[in-house]
Amino acid sequence: MVETIGVETRSGLTFTADVAGPAGGPLVLLLHGFPESRHSWRATLPALAGYRAVAPDQRGYSPEARPDPADLSNYAFDRLVDDAIEIAAAAGYDGKRFHLVGHDWGGQVSWGVAGKYPERLASLTILSRPHPKSFHRALRKEDGDQKHRSRHHRAFLEPETGRLLLADNAKRLRDGLFGQGVPEAALEEHLSVLRSPAAIEAALAWYRANKGLAADIGTIQVPTLYIWGDADATVGPDAAHGTREFVGTAFAMEVLPGVGHFVMDQAPGRATELLLAHLKKHPV
Repeated sequence: MVETIGVETRSGLTFTADVAGPAGGPLVLLLHGFPESRHSWRATLPALAGYRAVAPDQRGYSPEARPDPADLSNYAFDRLVDDAIEIAAAAGYDGKRFHLVGHDWGGQVSWGVAGKYPERLASLTILSRPHPKSFHRALRKEDGDQKHRSRHHRAFLEPETGRLLLADNAKRLRDGLFGQGVPEAALEEHLSVLRSPAAIEAALAWYRANKGLAADIGTIQVPTLYIWGDADATVGPDAAHGTREFVGTAFAMEVLPGVGHFVMDQAPGRATELLLAHLKKHPV
């Protein structure tokens, strides 16, 4: 059974989280991306039988974990990374190894956790977001393909973007970002979290505080599963396939034909099946 709770961390922030599974089971922490929410994992949590699955709305998305987005230091990358460690501790796994799963921005944070705290992770699963070094190498290529795919990042830095994204019943979010095969029901769940001006500004602060997603993350030494849909409009094949060069231990890449960027909203069954096999292969 999935229940929604508040997870209070030592930093004083309380994260809204969906949780499932036995409290003593191996922890699987699942981090969503933008412009989504904890609801990304609606199909995955019930399938993680035997594990303690925790899927929070991240910093700024949770009303009680929303420091002022006007102060961008509140959304610096190190703070996002440390949130994951604090949430694990608050869930009862302080100092213990756990499995980490991240999509999009949650994937970026997960790369950061794996780079900074490799000893804490039994496994890493990333959906869509390439390793940052592979992503930036693709951005610099002369053909400009990845730069074109990432052009929306520049718009997120503009002060009027939050208002524009929510205008006309969030038409720009619906058509521009979710218009990649995301079901209407999933879209409404994510908007239930992001529809307020305070929430959207906090979510955009992730981009504004970390321009270019330029985190300095080296070679990962955690067993890694990377899942990418070959119809992803925002992550091209160069960035995706280049990821394997930046993992120095067990690595597997799974390409989902015809699936776009929002993997868990578009192909949750197949992605969850791959995740479960990866967890089993690398037990805590």
